[in-house]
Amino acid sequence: MLRPFEGLPGEPDWVALREVVPAACATARTTVEHGARDVLVVTLLPGVWPAVHRADGVILLALQQNAGSGDASRDLADLLLRAIELPPGTPIRSATPPDGPGPRLQDVLDLSVPFEVTIDDEFGFWGLDDGDLADEVQATREALDVVPTRRLTSVEHAYWTRMSGREYVRWAQPHDEEAFMDALARLHARRESGLGDGGAQGRFIGAFRSCGLVVPVWELAAGLEPDRLEELMAELGRRLDEALAVTEPLDANARRARAGLVARQLTLR
Repeated sequence: MLRPFEGLPGEPDWVALREVVPAACATARTTVEHGARDVLVVTLLPGVWPAVHRADGVILLALQQNAGSGDASRDLADLLLRAIELPPGTPIRSATPPDGPGPRLQDVLDLSVPFEVTIDDEFGFWGLDDGDLADEVQATREALDVVPTRRLTSVEHAYWTRMSGREYVRWAQPHDEEAFMDALARLHARRESGLGDGGAQGRFIGAFRSCGLVVPVWELAAGLEPDRLEELMAELGRRLDEALAVTEPLDANARRARAGLVARQLTLR
């Protein structure tokens, strides 16, 4: 399935939480047909569990796992429905591919509920520190080494992180891949794909493709203040919007730039 999360609210954030964000949760709810149950979609769970029916009745569903059927939406919907049937306080400890066709997340979730992301590097959203699962929760928390991450507010679906002393922005894109790469190529050919004059505050270093979406990456200048980063990202967002609105074919410079951009793309899954 090329875009397993297509049609869900916040599709790029589903991809970001699956691939680049270490510790976060987001809100969802099942349809009335499936009990109108509150769901927290999370990056990962203790013990790498794929899902847990929490003692308070909330279902926690982890994105950073792969049951392996080839359709992440079908896999996750199967886990979600299985977790609903478990007694409160019970995890699903391992993922197995669903047996045959069945509902996908698009069929199981109420699509009117916004996918609101909250970053929490302490994993407080687990809510599992008491009871029979507490020891496993604590062991997992102690074993994790979470890189600092922040969700930007100036543009949607973009995440700042610091890794190995360097800072980056990874920005999951909602646009058609070909249209976005054309737009980015137009900017790159004009030396406008970075942050600040000539990319002095942040340079585009490549992109990866996951779940059918493109996630471009910028490496930031050392010490760039959060407020200034937001300003620069807002400016870049405006430039991208203008470039996306252009319908003429790429000129020779932009075609060369696009070839270089594509050469720096990786496909994760």
